[in-house]
Amino acid sequence: MKFSAYRLLGSLTVLAAAASLTACFGNSDPADRPQTSVELKLPFNNTISATGAGASFPAPLYQGWFRNLNTKVPQMQFNYQSTGSGAGIERFTSSIVDFGASDIAMTDEQMAKVERGVLLLPMTAGSIVMAYNLPDVKELKLPRTVYVDIFQGNITNWNDPKIAAANPGITLPDQKITVVHRSDGSGTTAVFTSHLSEISPQWKQAIGTATTVQWPSGAGKTFLGARGNEGVTALISQTPGSIGYLEYGFATKSNLSIASLENKAGKFITPSSESGAAALSQVELPDNLRVFVTDPPGDDSYPIVTYTWMMLYKKYDDPNKAIAMEAMIQYGLTDGQKQAGPIGYIELPPNVVKRVAAAADEITPDFTINLGQ
Repeated sequence: MKFSAYRLLGSLTVLAAAASLTACFGNSDPADRPQTSVELKLPFNNTISATGAGASFPAPLYQGWFRNLNTKVPQMQFNYQSTGSGAGIERFTSSIVDFGASDIAMTDEQMAKVERGVLLLPMTAGSIVMAYNLPDVKELKLPRTVYVDIFQGNITNWNDPKIAAANPGITLPDQKITVVHRSDGSGTTAVFTSHLSEISPQWKQAIGTATTVQWPSGAGKTFLGARGNEGVTALISQTPGSIGYLEYGFATKSNLSIASLENKAGKFITPSSESGAAALSQVELPDNLRVFVTDPPGDDSYPIVTYTWMMLYKKYDDPNKAIAMEAMIQYGLTDGQKQAGPIGYIELPPNVVKRVAAAADEITPDFTINLGQ
């Protein structure tokens, strides 16, 4: 008789903190979220080593999870490599890694290539911000048409009248704008360009949406590429007059200045856990757990937010690894969520946690056990 990984766990009574992942979150009220740490116990003594790769967007969070998880359960040694979403999908599809991560999930066509089956699990969410390096400008508002023009190379100087009009009383320098973008295949780029395509027909026609795009070039335009959110953060920090797009946590950790952006309701919104959560609340997660928040409505919504997904196989050859993978997901949905907000991510709503937990029950060890039944 074949059991799912969680049913196997339940049969052997190795997870003491909750009767099941889904039962932990049977009510959408935040008060029902467990406030105590989850106790994880595994029904074996050998060490499980698992490697993941993909999006740089959630890398600081995932790497923190795995350090803490190893402290709780030394047998579980998980490693996550920040390679970019595109490389993460490629390595996952080729079975080079045990799990992947991407800010753009996977397409049905990509999933069909994976014989072991694919689970796409949104494990956290966050905001993509526009950070800039202007030491004398502490606050900056960017209307929608203005930031599209900056990244399209139509506005090339910081004291451009369109920027000045949105920032009365602020002295903007007579300085060239250097645009910093991702040079690798990036889910962050795909999310960012999806938003720009949604709000600007001109952008959609000229540049479009992809993990890599052809950035503008020509006289008076300065565009520089960097690898990963880490690289974009470093390049903005080192380049006076620059502006670039990156994940909120990277920007705040490096003390970069962040622009307030005009949202769909015409309000200038500063990125925060609250404004990001307000944006996510406007969009319902579909049955396949894939949704893209390209331009959320609502007065309080920050305009550029995204879920980010872990990609797991439905089947693992090693039954112990299957057990460990689902235990890792349980940790990420419980203790792991408590770690998200303080470092700039958006904690998943309880109803989303419940649905992700239910989906994770599909992980099955690719073997048959006999429990004497």
